[in-house]
Amino acid sequence: MSRSRLLSCSWCGREIVDSESGRRRRYCRQSCRQRAYEHRTSLKGTGIPEDAVVLSAQEASDLADRWFAARCAAEDVATAVDEGAGPAELAQLSATLLQLTREAERLR
Repeated sequence: MSRSRLLSCSWCGREIVDSESGRRRRYCRQSCRQRAYEHRTSLKGTGIPEDAVVLSAQEASDLADRWFAARCAAEDVATAVDEGAGPAELAQLSATLLQLTREAERLR
């Protein structure tokens, strides 16, 4: 029986579904693998560790925006619970929160 593992791309953070057999995938696409290689080679000789995550100012700003949206969605869920929202509304708010947190996990 083959079970799948849920992993995150080492470059962009998107979800990767991997099988139990074979080598564990590190990247979701070939382009992410290439960007990671370019990143590693650009850091050689700089003293910055190869596994460091270096974000541009725009990427850092985008990441902060995604986390802010996720926090706002979490606050919406908490408010709905406090106000006694019904199961359908809570399910929709939870789905939105889950989607936003998945997006916030992406580094780039």
